[in-house]
Amino acid sequence: MIQVLGTSWALLLGLLLLMLGNGLQGTLLGVRGEIEGFSTFEMSLIMSAYFAGFLGGSRMAPGLIRRVGHVRVFAALGSFISAVLILYPAFPDPWAWSVGRLVIGFCFSGVYVTAESWLNNSATNETRGQSLALYMLVQVLGIMAAQGVLLLGDPAGFILFIVPSVLVSISFAPILLSISPTPAFESTRPMSLIALYKTSPLSLIGVFLVGGAFSAQFGMAAVFGTQAGLSLPQISLFITMFYVGAVLALYPLGWLSDRVDRRLLIACEAITAGVGAMIGFVFGESYVALLISAGIIGAMTNPLYSLLLAYLNDYLEHDQMAAGSAGMMFVNGLGAIGGPLLTGYAMTMTGPGGFFLFIGVLLLITAAYAGYRMLRRPDTGVEEAGAYAPVLMSSTGVAVEAAQEWAHEAAEEAAEEETGG
Repeated sequence: MIQVLGTSWALLLGLLLLMLGNGLQGTLLGVRGEIEGFSTFEMSLIMSAYFAGFLGGSRMAPGLIRRVGHVRVFAALGSFISAVLILYPAFPDPWAWSVGRLVIGFCFSGVYVTAESWLNNSATNETRGQSLALYMLVQVLGIMAAQGVLLLGDPAGFILFIVPSVLVSISFAPILLSISPTPAFESTRPMSLIALYKTSPLSLIGVFLVGGAFSAQFGMAAVFGTQAGLSLPQISLFITMFYVGAVLALYPLGWLSDRVDRRLLIACEAITAGVGAMIGFVFGESYVALLISAGIIGAMTNPLYSLLLAYLNDYLEHDQMAAGSAGMMFVNGLGAIGGPLLTGYAMTMTGPGGFFLFIGVLLLITAAYAGYRMLRRPDTGVEEAGAYAPVLMSSTGVAVEAAQEWAHEAAEEAAEEETGG
């Protein structure tokens, strides 16, 4: 771990500042939208635009990097992010904010692709697992810390919009001054939706539904908080609980996934998250119940995404995994675009509790479908299951492929040790 920090501290510090900026602007817009009088539908459009931009950026960034290089792409996209963050309070209009979120989603996706490729290139086979673990930790800590920064200013003013712009601008300095461009890389062509469905119907349907649940929680949690009448500190802690749950559960559930039928674990995780969401829906007047609900949902949804990827890989050859992951990320992105929109509709129809109702319904459908698939297909067996690679849903294809490569190599080394090789 010390070796990884010694070689990648500048990159990780820059990523931490980036995540602070991204986490702060997402929550801040949800709170400021209520102050500006935006409707729930308008806020759902604004939040959905980020995921549309993110999906587009993840598809186009590799081509941009091949044409002009890592440094130029990183600097150019970062400049756009910083500019849009300052422009939000100057143009308090739902359509202007939607365009801004679209641009920011696109740019953050490209920045993540670039940063993840740098991190992967600087890692060795021995340190790749530690690098990925630190990367995920930095992502989560950045978003969690951003919720605390939100309390340092007035969301009705300009300062809190200037802060993330400054954080993003500063983040480039340690990265660009300490890291040289990595070699050009080839983007992976995703598997077709038909091929994905034939390979693993559960993985395709599941990752689509989980994408909608995650984007609802990431994009609409602050909107829920304002409509539910929570104070700013309460909203901050409420959102933080989603990520506390994710950090605590990601690796333990990954360990368990290598020892039981993954479909059973998928069903159990989805049921647990669905029940957690229903706690928030039924007991939403209790702030403690909201925190418990957020923690349970966060603890289940991120590991569920990694588990669905691992289950798909159980039916793929090693050289097919990159294409399978790219296809799964595309499907997850499609689900994420619709998540805030449908959550906004649910909240309009049922009140703030529609936030939890929508998430709960998606996850319970996931659980039911996993149970159905258990009746339609025999288990691969724990001995035949592939390696589990823990990743966050905010990661791009570069990190996902690196995590899978590391997990595959680790599994091969463990098998060799068991056989005395």
